[in-house]
Amino acid sequence: MTTIILVHGAWHTSWCWESVRSELSGFEVRTVDLPSVGAVPAGLQEDAAVLRKAVQDVDGPVVVVAHSYGGAVASEALAGLENVKHIGYLCAFALDAGESLLGAVGGVAPEWWNIKGDGWITVTDPASVFYNGVPAEVTGEALKNLRPQSEAAFTEELSGAAWQEIPTTYIVCSQDQAIPPFAQRQMAARTGGTVREIDTSHSPFLSHPAVVAGLVREMVASAG
Repeated sequence: MTTIILVHGAWHTSWCWESVRSELSGFEVRTVDLPSVGAVPAGLQEDAAVLRKAVQDVDGPVVVVAHSYGGAVASEALAGLENVKHIGYLCAFALDAGESLLGAVGGVAPEWWNIKGDGWITVTDPASVFYNGVPAEVTGEALKNLRPQSEAAFTEELSGAAWQEIPTTYIVCSQDQAIPPFAQRQMAARTGGTVREIDTSHSPFLSHPAVVAGLVREMVASAG
């Protein structure tokens, strides 16, 4: 049986996948918690090491689905892992070797990044940036679970890009206020894989978990 590993993005932890997991009953679903979120001022490499170990701990085929910053982690972590059969980029950064997340946004932090000067970044008005279209009650709970994000994770460059060797699906979120949809489409095109587009915000795992789960099932089916 194929194991699904879900990778959260910046400022989030594994809680964000709970609704999607509930839609994937019958599958072996695992998550990781990246250390750069609210724990220690870790960088991309530490996050990638956590994901790489999670994959190596699976005895069998794996499909990895990564959200937002988690896409950079997946690209860095998964190269050379033969049991990874498919990577899903959910409005995620599909970066190449030598690129960083900060570089990918033009080298200048977006206005909604609150750079605190202590190695951590928080978000100005996360309800608008992340959760437009998400029910108010769900948004309220999500806001309680956000954590500071290590700045180092955004400045470290990738040493590899797993999408160059592993089949991919890129899910563009056309109402995204965090990563412009045109930038998502550019990253989707560079991967050369399957592209799906959904009319959601940056957080479809909260607003449309059944849709996300259906796309994950597609990935598992394509992975054989």
